[in-house]
Amino acid sequence: MIRQFDLSPLARAGFLLKNMEGQVGQQEHDVSEPHREGHYQFMLATQGELTLTIDFKEVAVVGPAVLLIAPGQVHHLLMATDVQGWTIGFDPSLLDGEFQQVLARLFRDSVVIRPSMSLLEQSSSLLQVLEKVQLGPSDAYTGRTLQALLMALLSLLAGQLTGTAVQTKSPERRAVVIEQAFHQLVQLHYQVWKQPAQYADALAITVSHLNDVVKTITGFSPSTMIQERSILEAKRLLYYTQLSVKEIGYELGYQEPVYFNKLFRKRTGQTPLAFRQQVRD
Repeated sequence: MIRQFDLSPLARAGFLLKNMEGQVGQQEHDVSEPHREGHYQFMLATQGELTLTIDFKEVAVVGPAVLLIAPGQVHHLLMATDVQGWTIGFDPSLLDGEFQQVLARLFRDSVVIRPSMSLLEQSSSLLQVLEKVQLGPSDAYTGRTLQALLMALLSLLAGQLTGTAVQTKSPERRAVVIEQAFHQLVQLHYQVWKQPAQYADALAITVSHLNDVVKTITGFSPSTMIQERSILEAKRLLYYTQLSVKEIGYELGYQEPVYFNKLFRKRTGQTPLAFRQQVRD
């Protein structure tokens, strides 16, 4: 199976900041091997270059750049040259569900964003303060200070990036809450709950209402999103492990290998074995 790592024991207040100068690749675990974390990995590379694979796609980062790896994404470092900047590993529990969705939308098309000069300067200043507080003497409020500075950094990032986008009318607040709760339930239960009715029951709403809300906000039906989450994990296991297609289907809650093969082909246009051969070539 794919190895997963938790936050370092050195983490304080749910996160750990590291200065990357001369430190890329020097981690508690081997970052050159495919792995994932149960927490977010944020990076601001002020200069230098690195290449990594994230969910079987090669990603090039050329500073200045902002990178975000979400919990569960499988990644490993391929190359790093003269990289300077900071990384922060932080627990998802530090963010409410709405803000997690904001970050997911900002980095949906690309995990790498090139910051404007003002965003780079402001982010660097906040990270320098964060580093000083983390390395300095601790008191009863140090944890709160660190968390507040982290939220300031992420809010600054979200505010400036969303501020450049075309503004559209937001759905009603209640609908947004339902969609966020559905998304979180999918992340937790996609291996077992395959039917929209199971999610609707958990949310105490009708299947029809769930379908209307999710489709209005995302453009996809609940069934599609449940299946896509399973297919994403199937792709990770096909690429990064030696598990058979049958074993992967069982791992994802599909007891009939034929059905799993048909579903994978329906959603990707190719069989699981064809996908494995393609991404490994």
